[in-house]
Amino acid sequence: MWEEIFLLSFMCLLTAILFSKFFFHIQPNEIKFHLFFFIYYLSCSLVCLVLLPFFLLRPKSVYNAKFGAAIMKHITKLYGLKWELRRGEILAEERGAIVVSNHQSSLDALGLYNIWELADKLTVVVKKELLYIMPFGLAAYLAGIIFIDRRNSKHAYDQLKITTDVMVKEKTKIWLFPEGTRNKDCTRFLPFKKGAFNMAITAQVPVIPVVFSPYYFINNEKFIFNKGHVVIQCLDPIPTKGLTLNDVEKLTNQVREKMVAVYKDLYKEVTANLPSDYAHTRMD
Repeated sequence: MWEEIFLLSFMCLLTAILFSKFFFHIQPNEIKFHLFFFIYYLSCSLVCLVLLPFFLLRPKSVYNAKFGAAIMKHITKLYGLKWELRRGEILAEERGAIVVSNHQSSLDALGLYNIWELADKLTVVVKKELLYIMPFGLAAYLAGIIFIDRRNSKHAYDQLKITTDVMVKEKTKIWLFPEGTRNKDCTRFLPFKKGAFNMAITAQVPVIPVVFSPYYFINNEKFIFNKGHVVIQCLDPIPTKGLTLNDVEKLTNQVREKMVAVYKDLYKEVTANLPSDYAHTRMD
């Protein structure tokens, strides 16, 4: 049975590659735009299907996630995206830590796949709804991804408490998106939720801010999805030793301010050499 699944997945992936290469030469339109995302989701699902039997050998291990990311990162080649990691040594250091980043699109996952190997023991906190999207949800569960129910704060808190204990004992980094949802407005950040910073202070581990530069190559209103360059900038870790839960709000604001400042600088950098008529959202 698995031989048939592998063969079918390979054929579908090959078809997706051919379609993506062909459609890059067509002028932007709504069909092309949504088809690009459909191919992205289809490719991820097919790879997850192939990975499932391997993940079953060591269920819920963070090393499953690392192995899966090493395969999934090649989906980037379908879209001509370049991910440039800066100061990666910060992520590479073996330690328990809370990693927080801005969240612009489902494509953020591709960026994560491309840096996962360097971060080594890493897991991600995602919304519980993703668990029910098959086969991605099952593969993510077996890869040790953490699902929380945002509508049930007590259950979410209990789950994160267990996760915090594992983070400290096994020196695992936990990646969260404090904006809480995808932010399609590339001109500003959404307000940060405090859960990640609560976890960091409770565990007395550092917060590592990571900023993804704006996805200037995607324009939802004009249905543009071009090739592009994304800078993933790691900032200096912010220690939490000695802080108490009374400092959560101050820490949250401190991290957000640092990330916003870097994001604005990256915006100027990645858009500096674009043609004057390039259809991207402009920052005030």
